[in-house]
Formats: sequence, structure tokens, C-alpha cells
Amino acid sequence: MKSKENIVFLGMMGSGKSSIGRLVSSKLQIEFFDIDDLIEKQMGMKISNIFNSKGESFFREIEEKLTLKILKKNNIIISLGGGAFLNKKIRDEVLINNYSIWLKVRTKDLLKRIKNSSKRPIAFKAKNNDLLELIKKRSNIYSKAMYKVNCSELTKNEIVNKVIDIYETIKINNKN
Repeated sequence: MKSKENIVFLGMMGSGKSSIGRLVSSKLQIEFFDIDDLIEKQMGMKISNIFNSKGESFFREIEEKLTLKILKKNNIIISLGGGAFLNKKIRDEVLINNYSIWLKVRTKDLLKRIKNSSKRPIAFKAKNNDLLELIKKRSNIYSKAMYKVNCSELTKNEIVNKVIDIYETIKINNKN
């Protein structure tokens, strides 16, 4: 049994972590935190502007501090940024004390969603080979999640229902 009943969504940028997290949060009436949104509010600027003006390492420091702080809460739903789970401190905290769900999307679908998106600084103007390598590298780490939902053939409602089934299973198992 985990020490907290948090559901933590992880996956590539464009996998639907934020939109699915909000929908699950609304249906279950559980507080939702989107780490990227919180960083933007705290910094008063978009993620892409933070990357451009302060650099990725600055962003990752803020991301780590804020994520570890939010992960201390209990019974919440969290959407991590695409690169957050690569951070060992964040990954260990998620895997040891929380329930993690990888929203897995087929590579070709991800490429369509993130290619040339100015909202996604790592993907913006990246070459396909670079994005393919990034997806492969991150997928190896995302695969450590407790649960995996293959999203490519599913509607948002079907994904939400799968996540709620996982959540209800967790709740039942924690009572036993």
C-alpha cells in the first residue's frame, strides 16, 4: 500500500495528461494540480518563455521543487510535465508513495500533436529523428509507472473511464 492516494499522470507532451487529469478530477471530485500550469503561474510566464529566457536547467529546478511540494499532499490528482518523471527525485517519490499512470500514445500520433508546437519548447522545430529519440528515451522511463493506459485508440471519455476503474481498484485494495 502506498502512503498517499495520489494519482500521478505521466507521459509525453501531447499525451493528454492535463485534459484527462482535469476530467478525472471533475468526475471524482478530487483536487487537480497541473505542474506546468503551476510553474507558469508562479513565474508569471509561459513555459516556452521560461526555457527561452532562463534555460531548461532553471526550469527543471523550479519543476523539481514545486513537484516535490505538491506530491506531499494526499488524495489529489497530478499532471506532471513531460520531462518531470526523468528527474530521479521526482520519479522515486512518485513510484514509492503515489500511484502513477502512464498515458501512452502511439509515436505517430504524438508526432502529429507536438511537431512545431511553440507551446512545447523541446519539440518546437525539432527534427523528426530527434523527437523519435526523445519519445524512445522517455518511454523507457515512463514504463516504470504502476499503470499504463494505451490511449491511441480511445476517446477521452474511454480514457477517463479506464483511469477511474484504476482509481476504484486502488481504493478497494487499500480497504483490504
